[in-house]
Order: sequence, then structure tokens, then C-alpha cells
Amino acid sequence: MDINDARTVLTVMGLVCFIAITLWAFSGRARKGFDEAALLPFSEDDLPVLNAGRQTKEGNKNG
Repeated sequence: MDINDARTVLTVMGLVCFIAITLWAFSGRARKGFDEAALLPFSEDDLPVLNAGRQTKEGNKNG
């Protein structure tokens, strides 16, 4: 086996992996997880805290 045979085997293995991942990504079984992941940017639980560590005018009035 020379270097060209190894390159051919590696290329074919890469193509098979690419096709397998593509089929998995577009399968119906993976759709539910992808739909949930697509909505993550819109969840309100992960909003950043504004003015963290600072006191605002409202904070001074209440404290």
C-alpha cells in the first residue's frame, strides 16, 4: 500500500462520514432537538443583567 492508496481510503472515509452526518441532520428523528435549539435565542431566561454591580437612580431610591 503506497501513499496514494492511503489518501484514497481517507478520502472515501471522509465522504462516507459527510454523507452520514448529512443524512442524520436531515432525518426526522433529529428534527425535534433542532427545533428546540432554534428557539433558544428567544428564551427570556438568558437575558443579560444590565448595570451589574452599579447602582442606578432607582436603586438609590429603594436602598
